[in-house]
Amino acid sequence: MMKTLNSGLKALLVGAFAGISLLGFSATATAFETVMVDGVQATRIMIAPPRNTLEQTIRDGLRDAMAQAPSGRAADDASRLYYFYGARHFEPLWLTETDDGIVFSGAAKQILAIFEDAYLQGLDPNDYSIDMAKLDAAAGDPAALASLEAEFSAAILHYANDAHTGRLDPRSVSGYIDLASKSVDEAELFSAVAEASDPATVLLSYHPNHPEFIALRDLLASHYAGEIEDLPPIADGKLIKLGMADPRVPALRERLGLAAAQTDPLVYDAALAQAVEAFQTTIGLNPDGVVGPATIAAINGANGATRADIVANMERWRWMPEDLGTFNVFVNIPEFRLDVNREGRSVWDTRIIVGTAKNQTPLFSDMIRHVVTNPYWNVPSSILSAEIFPQVARNPNYIASQNMELIYQGNAIDPWMVDWSRASPSMFRVRQKPGTSNALGQVKFLFPNSHDVYLHDTNARYLFDRSMRALSHGCVRVQDPFGFAEALLQHEPSLTVASLEGTLGGSERWFNMDQQVPVHLAYFTLRIDPDGTVKSFADLYGHNAKVIEMLGL
Repeated sequence: MMKTLNSGLKALLVGAFAGISLLGFSATATAFETVMVDGVQATRIMIAPPRNTLEQTIRDGLRDAMAQAPSGRAADDASRLYYFYGARHFEPLWLTETDDGIVFSGAAKQILAIFEDAYLQGLDPNDYSIDMAKLDAAAGDPAALASLEAEFSAAILHYANDAHTGRLDPRSVSGYIDLASKSVDEAELFSAVAEASDPATVLLSYHPNHPEFIALRDLLASHYAGEIEDLPPIADGKLIKLGMADPRVPALRERLGLAAAQTDPLVYDAALAQAVEAFQTTIGLNPDGVVGPATIAAINGANGATRADIVANMERWRWMPEDLGTFNVFVNIPEFRLDVNREGRSVWDTRIIVGTAKNQTPLFSDMIRHVVTNPYWNVPSSILSAEIFPQVARNPNYIASQNMELIYQGNAIDPWMVDWSRASPSMFRVRQKPGTSNALGQVKFLFPNSHDVYLHDTNARYLFDRSMRALSHGCVRVQDPFGFAEALLQHEPSLTVASLEGTLGGSERWFNMDQQVPVHLAYFTLRIDPDGTVKSFADLYGHNAKVIEMLGL
């Protein structure tokens, strides 16, 4: 029997597993037993002895890995892995002995098929590849077989983590993405796979079950089946208006089913403008006949988008919470839309305005807790420094003209009493008083967060008529705030729209909700309606392009 592992196996056990940082195995009932020693409760570790040379080799390798692992998380991972295999006699999960020698088990063969089809799930099969030739080369070599066992386990962990949490760290894509991290319960994964009659189904269950993720996966399968043609996207560029010449016009005509122009093929003529207006109407855009970023994105996605776009949006669904809430508010930033959802279906929606590319609306999930009428607008420090302070320094009357107050050490002061040549923005706060000129309008909906972002009314409702509505400093403006309040508060017997409206025109009033409602600020450039209609939206902040780049699509 071999007493030690070769260097390759040690690297896998000490490095690959701990490096993935996934092996947070909890104690299993077969590995740990609670006993009483002299009246004191204690935990006894139960290690089942190896029964053959392969099991002995796996045991020795895991023991060596546990001894050599550095202190901290790596040591904990190594010891928990040792106990996990120890509870099962160090029996391999993926190798089995037959009359023909040691072969991959039936469970392993099912999972190998899952690895090969990973592209259908928006993943890369190369990330989980197992060299089948290694099994023949390892015949008669317990250490090599044990190394193959470890490699297979590492691949399964890798796949489950990618399926459940995504291949990218969301924060590496943008600092504006602040989604709560998710993790895989590895003990549950290995126990379930080891005991299942259909381990492939167990592994596939780690993919999101959100209906739109499943719809995107089906759309991707249609691409690979040749049912959808990958058309080259029409490029972004300047606005195209009636009578203008643009090299994208022929592609627009082709996508919208028009014959080639009889005169100048590059001129945006009346027939094409009419077709664009009709398309804009069906997709929910302002039917102005002007071809801008929103219309280009919608046309590009109308044929099913590209595989890269589909995979990138699937990746972002993996970042979302597993449970969005039976009743929730869903804000899709590229779509400029807010939905109130019940049991996975939209029951109310409205247009929204979101942050500019410079002042982006962040991505995160939280709980709506409060409704505030006649709100003060506490000017963010960034706006105070960049916009308000320079104006006040030139003209102290600016504060009063904007219905604002200058706050110093908690008290409102007269801007004319300040020596602005010696002042700095950090010394003050500025807030806008309630009223018709207030930037937050008449009502706001709060979900306290580190970004100081919320949903609110606005005093500039005319901006909702625009198709491209990335116009705010980061907060989300709601076109129909009291319609939203009615949809949001349907489970609040003591808080109604009528009671909110009864307070309008007075001082600021706070109302606490009895039932907090999940709110998700999300970023999807592709949406698929329940009827299968694919809608594509402009990549406002470049998140989609960055995901495509980082995934190497």
